[in-house]
Amino acid sequence: MKLAKTRIAIILAVLVATTFLVFTASGCGVVNRIRSKNQLNEAARSYREGRYVEAEQHSREAAKLDPENKTAPMFIARTIHMQYRPGVQSPENIAKAQAAIDAYQDILRKNPQDEEAYKAVAYLYGALREEQKLRDWITQRAASDATEPTKRAEAYIVLASKDWQCSFNVTEAPTVKTTTIDPTNNKATVSYKKPADAKEFNQAQVCVKQGLSEAENAIKFDPNNESAWSYKTNLLLEASKLAEMDNRADQKAQFQKEYEVALKRTTELSAAAQKRKEEEAQKTASPPKG
Repeated sequence: MKLAKTRIAIILAVLVATTFLVFTASGCGVVNRIRSKNQLNEAARSYREGRYVEAEQHSREAAKLDPENKTAPMFIARTIHMQYRPGVQSPENIAKAQAAIDAYQDILRKNPQDEEAYKAVAYLYGALREEQKLRDWITQRAASDATEPTKRAEAYIVLASKDWQCSFNVTEAPTVKTTTIDPTNNKATVSYKKPADAKEFNQAQVCVKQGLSEAENAIKFDPNNESAWSYKTNLLLEASKLAEMDNRADQKAQFQKEYEVALKRTTELSAAAQKRKEEEAQKTASPPKG
């Protein structure tokens, strides 16, 4: 009997000790979460006052106190980002931009759909003039099946815009574009000739081919996207210019036909968007009935 009572006493003692440890751990967790929120409040205050280094310190302390806090990582990324000074090429400043990129990418590893983090990385690559890294970053989103179709379309549009600019810089250069005014009717005629540097012409051709593919992909994922059709239209015009430079009249005529079709679709979408905008404005301006 005494042995049974002793065993019961031991079991009770173990249960009490275990319960105490659980409650202590739970209590510490609650306290740390509260302290973490307080640190984030301090970070927000420092951020508003422009003390970004201090804000980063508070944000890191918040993450340390509560590793499950979903807000702290974004606070860390933002506060590092704000310490970067665009246009300053010092190693320290460039390292700060890279640290911000790393922090945003940590967020994206946990939540690939975080738009703020994605756009911040794109902005920083652009500010650093890391054009290849920026293109790779956008291409990664465009090619990802995990990205929703409209966002894939947006990514392809950005890529198409860059390739259009690549060709436009060549075709609109004063050394290749000539404008002639007919004195009899005052009409302007524009003609194009190959640039002296063959590499420029070849690069423009590569950009147009790539850009048209990107514009088509954008349309595939978002068929009624006005910007996608607009860049397709402008890239076909670039293709027509390059065909003229290369003395390929048949190709120029074909590209011109495709250009007219794309322009018509772009115009239709633009008119529809304008109509929707006007209708929304009328709804906002109209007083409620009754």
